[in-house]
Amino acid sequence: MNDAKILLVDDEEELRRSTAQALELSGFSVETYSNGDHVLELIGYSFPGVVVSDIRMPGIDGMTLMQKIRELDPEVPVILVTGHGDVQLAVKAMREGAYDFIEKPFTPEMLAGVIRRAMERRGLVLENRLLKAVAGKRDDIEARLPGRTQVMVDLRYRIRAIGASDADTLIVGETGAGKEVVARALHDISARASRPFIAINCAALPANLIESELFGHEVGAFPGAVRPRYGKFEHGRGGTILLDEIGSMPFDLQAKFLRVLQERVISRLGSNEVVALDVRFIATSKVDLEAEVAAGRFRADLFYRLNVATLHVPSLSQRRADVPLLFLQLVREAAARYGRDEMAVPPDVISDIAQRDWPGNVRELRNAADRLVLGLDNGGRQAEEATGLAERVAEFERGVIASALVAHGGSLRPVYESLGISRKTLYEKMQKYGLDKRMLTTES
Repeated sequence: MNDAKILLVDDEEELRRSTAQALELSGFSVETYSNGDHVLELIGYSFPGVVVSDIRMPGIDGMTLMQKIRELDPEVPVILVTGHGDVQLAVKAMREGAYDFIEKPFTPEMLAGVIRRAMERRGLVLENRLLKAVAGKRDDIEARLPGRTQVMVDLRYRIRAIGASDADTLIVGETGAGKEVVARALHDISARASRPFIAINCAALPANLIESELFGHEVGAFPGAVRPRYGKFEHGRGGTILLDEIGSMPFDLQAKFLRVLQERVISRLGSNEVVALDVRFIATSKVDLEAEVAAGRFRADLFYRLNVATLHVPSLSQRRADVPLLFLQLVREAAARYGRDEMAVPPDVISDIAQRDWPGNVRELRNAADRLVLGLDNGGRQAEEATGLAERVAEFERGVIASALVAHGGSLRPVYESLGISRKTLYEKMQKYGLDKRMLTTES
């Protein structure tokens, strides 16, 4: 970003001036402000830079400024400068969307390093926005993570924004919501896409072998180690390592993993040799890691290092309006997977699917689609067999219209236009088949 700039906000004139001078000597373009009032006038969707603000100021403090900036564009990186007693406040700010915080006293080099990473993030955000605007069409991310609700639109947007970066990422969501799908999407749109994607289930690793599995070992490192072995971390060099359910990692191992995150080096068990590790780490969790930190089961320093970027994968209960359309897509995928003809899902099945709770989320919904395609059940209901030709044609027509209503969110005009019939005909057929658009769509 040739026009990238830093907006430096601090009410202490001397500190503001000295910090700006040090940043300019590091090659940055800096504009200084004694308060946040004028800064907000410069923030917009295409703002090419970052904001560095003291957290304690009269009038608009750093927290309030960050919140107002996020209302204008949540992807503008805000770096907060804190005193020693403000660390907990800064941590709260990071949970609410701050890019990072830096504690006084700090060196110019330390601040410059954080700013460079933030600038890179902002550049990728703007580049992806431009590419998306030029393309103006459905992409692979939308195919993998379909949905028209705002939470899904926002999720896909954030995946595109951070996917091309090397930022370590924490993915949070309920069981079956699609956390690994998100992780693979991040890998596949990154520069590491051609390199390994190594998924490690932290909950499934045997406690007595977990260090060997991750770090590898040399001959004689422990009884039974008769040959050297690469660990999973080394196998992932150049690519992405997914740590699934990171909260299950034993507490004593968390300290060793923190060193890997910070220094990007490992040592195999039984060896003093240091091996450089060029990887991107993505971690997932179905539990609230902040609560785990508070309970003493997860290291706070590891949590904050992992949490460079966080993606929240919504449960189906948070995007109920997506359920019917998602189910129809899963039915199509199941039909292709099992070599079956595409089927028109009966409207009463779609209505039932839309109204049910899905505690297992997408995974449970996919299983229901598979059972329907395989004829094992009918969405939880038994359908009467249509024996005559007229009945079969009517059932097919009813299913096509119901599917179109779902696909277009209950909006009638695109339905009758896509089906090539008049508005009046659509109304008549909906009445004939007992179709109510309100039954086939749900509010998010």
